[in-house]
Amino acid sequence: MAGQGTWQPKEEGLREICGVLEQHISPTSDKPRIWQQLQHYSQFPDFNRYLVFIFAHAQGASVEIRQAAGLLLKNNLRSAFKLLDPAYQQYIKSQLLPCLGEAKRDIRNTVGTIISVIVQQERILGWPELLQVLVQCLDSNDINHMEGALDTLSKICEDIPHELDSDVPGLSERPIDVFLPRLLQCFQSPHASLRKLSLGSVNQFIMLMPSALYLSMDQYLQGLFVLSHDPVAEVRKLVCAALVQLIEVNPSFLEPHLKNVIEFMLQANKDADDEVALEACEFWSEYCEAQLNPELLREFLQQLIPVLLSNMVYADDDESLIDSEEDGSVPDRDQDLKPRFHSSRFHGSEDMKDDDDDSLNIWNLRKCSAASLDVLSTVYGDEILPTLMPLVQAKLSTSDDGSWKEREAAVLALGAIAEGCIRGLYPYIAEIVEFLLPLLDNKFPLLRSITCWTLSRFSKFIVQGIGHQKGYEQFNKVLMGLLRRILDTNKRVQEAACSAFATLEEEAAEELTPHLEIILQHLLCAYGRYQKRNLRLVYDAIGTLAETVGGELNQPRYLQILMPPLIAKWQQLSDADKDLFPLLECFTSIAQALENGFSQFAQPIFQRCIKIIQSQQLAKVDPSSAGMQYEKEFIVCSLDLLSGLAEGLGSGIESLVSQSNLRDQLLQCCMNDSIDVQQSAFALFGDLARACPAYLHPCLSEFLNVAAKQMSTPKLTESISVANNACWAIGELAIKVGQEVSPYVMTVVSSIVPILQHAEGVNKSLVENSAITLGRLAWVCPEIVSPHVEHFMQEWCTALSMIHDDIEKEDAFHGLCAIVRTNVSGALNSLGYICRAIASWHVMRSEDLHNEVCHILLGYKQILKDGGWEQCLSTLEPQVKERLSNYGV
Repeated sequence: MAGQGTWQPKEEGLREICGVLEQHISPTSDKPRIWQQLQHYSQFPDFNRYLVFIFAHAQGASVEIRQAAGLLLKNNLRSAFKLLDPAYQQYIKSQLLPCLGEAKRDIRNTVGTIISVIVQQERILGWPELLQVLVQCLDSNDINHMEGALDTLSKICEDIPHELDSDVPGLSERPIDVFLPRLLQCFQSPHASLRKLSLGSVNQFIMLMPSALYLSMDQYLQGLFVLSHDPVAEVRKLVCAALVQLIEVNPSFLEPHLKNVIEFMLQANKDADDEVALEACEFWSEYCEAQLNPELLREFLQQLIPVLLSNMVYADDDESLIDSEEDGSVPDRDQDLKPRFHSSRFHGSEDMKDDDDDSLNIWNLRKCSAASLDVLSTVYGDEILPTLMPLVQAKLSTSDDGSWKEREAAVLALGAIAEGCIRGLYPYIAEIVEFLLPLLDNKFPLLRSITCWTLSRFSKFIVQGIGHQKGYEQFNKVLMGLLRRILDTNKRVQEAACSAFATLEEEAAEELTPHLEIILQHLLCAYGRYQKRNLRLVYDAIGTLAETVGGELNQPRYLQILMPPLIAKWQQLSDADKDLFPLLECFTSIAQALENGFSQFAQPIFQRCIKIIQSQQLAKVDPSSAGMQYEKEFIVCSLDLLSGLAEGLGSGIESLVSQSNLRDQLLQCCMNDSIDVQQSAFALFGDLARACPAYLHPCLSEFLNVAAKQMSTPKLTESISVANNACWAIGELAIKVGQEVSPYVMTVVSSIVPILQHAEGVNKSLVENSAITLGRLAWVCPEIVSPHVEHFMQEWCTALSMIHDDIEKEDAFHGLCAIVRTNVSGALNSLGYICRAIASWHVMRSEDLHNEVCHILLGYKQILKDGGWEQCLSTLEPQVKERLSNYGV
């Protein structure tokens, strides 16, 4: 291969590649054909040399062609740079460095991108001359060279900031130590581009906080304060971003200057440029979360609150204004459908799913202002009402069409403060609700939709009023108003109404029972009308309804409204249609609510779930035979629906499972390489252990082996959720099959003990399930577990103390008593811990367990003579001693 000094391009090759690049950037060209030709060129060893030559030297070519060559080179180097021999790499580097001072800005910007890609792969160590050239450019006083170097640095800072804060062999100081003084110097440049690039570069280090920045903090802050008055909006935006990050990372930096910072942010929050205002608006939430002195901000609230309210009014270019006219009868476009994610079934007190489904919504000044008002209301409570409410009332008192956005912002503000200011608002809630109800029928869709949301924020208090006549009437009005809006012709209002109704369902629970027929009629009417996107919300509303009213749903007149449309949809969708996911979830909630009432619908649903799991297992290894692509979510949703059936039907599921190959399918799923599939599989394993343990019997050893492996410490780092469900399932199986788990007891115990010993760093549910399962194993096999009691008794008792009173805790304490009876002396050293665990019960409902505990405590009292028992009691807290008196000691 030619060396860097000898290689020269052939004229013909240059012309040919420039011609293809020209077609590549032409809007009318045949893109697939051109792309294919470029891919073909990529096979030639010298292609990247040609690209860098065109980019750096083809002065006759247009800037667009040179830039296209550079961007193509960047993409190629991302995957191929390390594969090139050193001479080839050196040639590319040598051609790029002179471009840093190129007269044309587009070329300077592109070279920065290419250099950053190379540094990501080579690190600074692999290109020491780059640092020298960047320093020379920064020190040159030539605007092009300085801007080229700063643009490149800003990209390296953005992509790999830590690389500049690392020791580089052969250099006496870290790169950041060399560059930071120069970057700070550029804050004073008369050129806006240099101020912007240097500030953006330094901001990238706030989170890392290298010692160089820490030691230069005063100079950095002084620079920020000067730039806060910069005439260029992008610079002011970066100043706001820096101050927001600083208050998040280390508020103490800003404490001496806080009053000035607040005053600047208040002005920036009113900036004519929305992006500057948005960046400034982030400051208020961060200030409150940093738990800085609330007194300081308190004196600015009268100025801040009107600014936030003003910024909550829809901007004329807000995308929601365009979307707000969406007709409910028009089918959704594919790009309107958010990807949906099913959360695998999780057994425990600390569910690990993230409920925030707002990730795809566009964050803007309006939303940020409302969020800031919400946070301020939680910190300052009713103090903000004297400033805010007159402004809200003034906006609400307008009635002309031209001011509907002002009214909408006022309704949004009421919703934002509904929780934080509830004490001050509480006496007026009935009045506020009465005022909001007519707005549900307003002609402006966005006013109807925000009213749904704000009513949902007060739903807890609306439900509390049901006890008296007026409150009951108002609840009915809200309920019927939201149901009316669920049938709105506007998609945006449908969405808001469904979400608000789901919140009301959760608060009202059994209070909805008298209204079930009318609710179901509205929901199923919407089900027939809605397009795909909002249909998912109807499924959620039906599922939430089932969860909240439970068995009340199990009446023929309700099922006649509810089930036929759902079953018709179920039959209409193919096994590979992703619209099955929300329907499967909905059926899961209904099956759990109806319990045996679901048995009339269960068989076809059960059989289809098995079929889907089987098809997907086949698709995983052979998609062509299965006739579909593998999608793990089909398996997860089907497993979760089967869990719902097992939970709802109980032992009634035995007639279904006995005729199926579910056992083999489930064992395969427990060994699947997907964490989500395993998590749901072990949840079903536990539910089947509860409902029909005999069915699992032929595969008992296989299931227990696979489950026990999930509990091993290395696995925990990969998936706590799988270990959690596996642990719970082992415990459920143990109390059903008793001594038959004995061959596996010590394998499981040896995995549980390390979890209990390191409980502080482990998920709370896993610790609780580990303590319960250990207790259940001890209950059925005390003679196996008790000899090892000294290794875990104290940590186990501590974990048991944290568990709420319930049947699972009862099982665990039966195990504790069985172990102590079997190994009295071994447990003696942990008596104080045992006493604290017993005292953690608020009410022990089981008489048998109460008697067992009394027997154990009295036994120890008799053993510990000569003041030993009194000495033990003296180490316990007063509350513990008081509760122990319930057990006769």
